[in-house]
Amino acid sequence: MENNANKIKIAVNGGIGFGAKLNSKQLLTISKYMNEDDELELTTFQQLYIEITEDRKEEILEEFQSVGLACYPVGNFVKSLKTCNFCKGEEREGMPVAKEVNRRVAGKPVPFTLKIAYTGCPIGCGEPMLSDIGIMKFKDHFNLYVGGKAKGKDAEVSSLLKENLAPEELYDAVEKIIDVYSLMGKKRETFYKFVKRIGRNQLID
Repeated sequence: MENNANKIKIAVNGGIGFGAKLNSKQLLTISKYMNEDDELELTTFQQLYIEITEDRKEEILEEFQSVGLACYPVGNFVKSLKTCNFCKGEEREGMPVAKEVNRRVAGKPVPFTLKIAYTGCPIGCGEPMLSDIGIMKFKDHFNLYVGGKAKGKDAEVSSLLKENLAPEELYDAVEKIIDVYSLMGKKRETFYKFVKRIGRNQLID
């Protein structure tokens, strides 16, 4: 990578799958765009932050995607889903639903970084109760939680907003919540504070 080129930061991961994993080809591809002293930042939300040259952004993103890396913007956007390991299988734990939620909302601009977590069973390995929006599969339906806060002395678990949702109902609910937050949230207002300010009932009629 050229030292004098303007750089931008992007987030990458291996997409939605059986845990947060990268293969050797993906790691080698990432390393092509790093200098010897460059570092990767590993976030708590299953993403790696890497700096790339701005003038080659589209070319680099295309190469990353060709080896199965998912790429996202960094900043005040909806993060890609944090997921569990889907230990009992793709269909049983709803991986297609997790992938579709991620496809619909990841990268959307919001007043402040918004984190969504998904887990395929009530054990909750994806930590949905500690995220802004949490999704938990229960049998053949999905429960939707909002308002979790993992950090600080006022840390708080999320609360149940909707339960027994079919996949399409889940997609619509998550998208509506994000739309309401985008429209009514103040600049740099966290989702946790937003929910406290407007009340849960205004998130979904």
